[in-house]
This record gives sequence, structure tokens and C-alpha cells, in this order.
Amino acid sequence: MSSPAKDPMSSGPQRQPQSMASPQDNLIALTLRAFEVATAAASNAADSISSPALTQAVFDCEKELDSLDRQMDERFATVLTQSSSEQVRELLACMKCMIDLERISDLISSFVSRCRIVASRLDMQDISDLINMNSHLESMLNEVSHAFSARNLSRAIAVLRSDREIDRIRNLIFLRHLEDQASCAGPDSIHVLLMAQALERAGDHAKNIAEEICHFVSGRTIRHVPAGHEGSIEQLYLAWLWDQYKGTH
Repeated sequence: MSSPAKDPMSSGPQRQPQSMASPQDNLIALTLRAFEVATAAASNAADSISSPALTQAVFDCEKELDSLDRQMDERFATVLTQSSSEQVRELLACMKCMIDLERISDLISSFVSRCRIVASRLDMQDISDLINMNSHLESMLNEVSHAFSARNLSRAIAVLRSDREIDRIRNLIFLRHLEDQASCAGPDSIHVLLMAQALERAGDHAKNIAEEICHFVSGRTIRHVPAGHEGSIEQLYLAWLWDQYKGTH
């Protein structure tokens, strides 16, 4: 008797204890740690807006992510040559996630570096919007971390939707500063625009990770789903997954 089809939204298998971990499991553990560090960096960045002295915590996160990225680079090729085709897919997902997480860390560090310069002179609306952007970024990173560890498509797709809110807030900041020509000419305004842009780009990298998780878990990349008038790209992707699921029942 054949086994029942697996729900495409269900969680993946549990990992072995660290004492029994294979070289591949160790690389996955590096990736999961990178998710934790990147999420902490986003959280500390939000705190640094009101307390610039806390920026060092972000730089510490960036340093650790650089170390994790180097460890991945050093071990990846060797482990890859010893892996099955299914394991190769998982390892490639780890590598792609690590690259995006390291880039997110760089962008957050750029954000707090500028924040340290202008924090005391920021407008209250700018503070509120930047903290809000940071909060959404932190939530996105937390969600992709859980989506990766549990192989959970629902949480990955939720991140794709969350990215729109970061874009919306960034656009509001740009409109507010660019509408006032006198304000736009000032150096503080330039810093605010670049800070907002750094967070928006970090959100794009989190979205890239969510797309990679969708591809890894389902075998179908969301980037190749044809656009249409009948729904959003996420809705079309979910419809395809559901059709595949029903076809195997």
C-alpha cells in the first residue's frame, strides 16, 4: 500500500542531536545560527535609534555573521561532494540563505552607523517609521528562520507579503522628505533616506530567503509563476501547490 501524500504546508523532519550530527547537519546548524544572529541584529538596530550606544551590539552580530559565512565557505565544497542529490538541494539552500543573511547584516550595520550620526536630531515621525521598518524586518527574519527549520511553506509565503509593508513605509519616508525641498537639501535628510533604503533592501534579501525556502521545500520556484489578473503571485503559487497536493491524493 502506498503511503498517503504529504500536505505541502507541513513541517519537515527533525534533526539529529548535535553529538550525532553529520557534516551536512553542521552546515545546517551554521545556517540556523545565522538566522538567529541576523534577527538579533535587526532587534538591536531598532533599540539603537533611541539609544545609539547600543550600536555595538549590531556590529558584534555582523562580526559573528562574517565568521559563520567564512565557516560555510570553508566546509561547503567538501560536504557537497559527499552528498546525495537531495542533500545537495538542501546545502545549496543553506548557502543561498547564508549569503542573503550576511548581506542583511551589512545593511543593518550601515543603518546603525548613520543612526549614530543623526539619532539625536531625528524627527519623531522618522523615528516612528524607522522603528516600524525595523520591527517588520525582525519579524520577517524570525519567520524565515522558522520556515527554514520546519520546512514550513505557510510561514515563508507570509514573509513575501510582509515585504510590501516595508516598501510602503519606505515610500512614505521618501515622499515626506522629498516634498519639502528645504528639508531635502539638508544632510540629515539624506541620512534618513539612506537609512530607510538600507532597511528596504534588507527586507528584499529576507524576501529572497523566503523565495528560496519555497523553492527548496516545494521544488517549484515562485519566481517562475506566471503573473495574471486572477490574483497575487502568492495566491497563484499557493493554487499551484494545492493542485499538486490534490493530484497526489
